[in-house]
Amino acid sequence: MHITSNLQKFLLYRGSYRIAKRVSQKNIMTTPRKMQEVMEDLKGNPYYDKYAKKIAEIQKNSPEEFKSKVEDLAKNISKKIEPAKERQYSQLLKPKEGITAPVQSEESPLNKILKVNLIKDKSVEEITAIWQKYHLEKEDCIAAVIPQKDFNVLEETSSKYPTFLLPLPRSQGYEFIMCQFESNSVHFTPLLFFQVHKENAPECLTITHYKEFKDDKGIVLMRGEYDKNILNAKEAQCLANQLQMFYVQKDEKKLELLERFTYKPDSFDHMDLVKEIGNLSLA
Repeated sequence: MHITSNLQKFLLYRGSYRIAKRVSQKNIMTTPRKMQEVMEDLKGNPYYDKYAKKIAEIQKNSPEEFKSKVEDLAKNISKKIEPAKERQYSQLLKPKEGITAPVQSEESPLNKILKVNLIKDKSVEEITAIWQKYHLEKEDCIAAVIPQKDFNVLEETSSKYPTFLLPLPRSQGYEFIMCQFESNSVHFTPLLFFQVHKENAPECLTITHYKEFKDDKGIVLMRGEYDKNILNAKEAQCLANQLQMFYVQKDEKKLELLERFTYKPDSFDHMDLVKEIGNLSLA
């Protein structure tokens, strides 16, 4: 997953949602004791159990890579981190530093999923029914059909705010998920994954927008593929719904949060973000 350089300053630390700023780089040799300390810090994260298997696989199959990642993590916690205050979270978010436009990569064509020539002459209603039925038979996928006018708003908004955080409701609070727009896709990854893997963090959800029928039919086909080891269908749909809430609905409060997160990070308060989706449920 490509992540803009400003997000490399974000770390999920221990059992809270505190964000620690990366300390200056220097050589640190990871001793067994230091490695144990780092692992204890990592295990203190409330979502460690969910990703423990993947971390163990790296530790077993690529010990040198694992050691390197632990050394990187050791650099970030080598300085004592003061207890976080609510406002400290926003003070340490610096998305305006290093934010660039989404990387332009080749768009994924609809033909990889459906034969466009066989459905291009059908009506919007028929294409919608075909798309929905096709994905009802697919596991680990969500799908939707987006009106052209809504997609235009999505593109316009994401060009201004290409990166954001979305709070995913959990039994013990919220897990923050990073989302980033790139070409015709939106990539989502848990902050804990970023803590372990940094810019190579694997994704828990990838939403792709297919624009083949945008101009002549006035619709965009959306497909979201999620990792069932991290998300279930309701959680994936929840993230997709939040994306629409923040990037399409043109709600004044939500647009203000996007603006503050991107351009005025000192005034961004994560509790305002949680309050804004406070009534959202996975039920």
